[in-house]
Amino acid sequence: MRGHYIEKLKNLESNQKLKIHNQMNHLIIISCLTFISCGFYSLAGSIPPHIKSISIPLMENQTAEFGLAESITDGILDQFNEVGILSLADPDVANSILSGKIIKVTEGPYTYSKQESVSEYRYKIDIKIEWFDVLNQKNILEGNYSAFGAYGLSGDIGSDGIDNDNDGKIDSDDDDEFGEPRSFATKVAVRKIAEDILNDIMTTW
Repeated sequence: MRGHYIEKLKNLESNQKLKIHNQMNHLIIISCLTFISCGFYSLAGSIPPHIKSISIPLMENQTAEFGLAESITDGILDQFNEVGILSLADPDVANSILSGKIIKVTEGPYTYSKQESVSEYRYKIDIKIEWFDVLNQKNILEGNYSAFGAYGLSGDIGSDGIDNDNDGKIDSDDDDEFGEPRSFATKVAVRKIAEDILNDIMTTW
């Protein structure tokens, strides 16, 4: 499994070099416009200036859900690669390390039909993360995160009449809704958690 992350990290790092270079010009323009409209504001919040890179090792999984640690870690890696706010690096050279553990997974009825039978189930993930500043040898962010995805009993989420990813669209109106229901609910929860973690890193300073 760790070989998978080493290879993924190398690919993400090479993609980021070009992306970060292209983003710098955009950041300068946006920062100038923001300064004019509402005073100085950094798109990276106030991330400590010495932190330029981050390592995201495989999460610890305290549940019986096979493959969940890989899914969440991949989701967070993809979010950081997409935004490009910090470069991804190996633990031995990174300025910071984002580690986490999956605390629990809960699953149960979410909505009911008029006949009082279950029409949707909720799949919820709870994790705890720590963002460690290598230079100052301390955690600079700690938090508990949770998110859920909903799924029905239909074998096809593309025709179950449910807004599986909570984006206000259902079935044929939503290009994202496809796949096995429970797996898709897991994917939705993972994406929400990854987005929330990245948002906190960028804005809670």
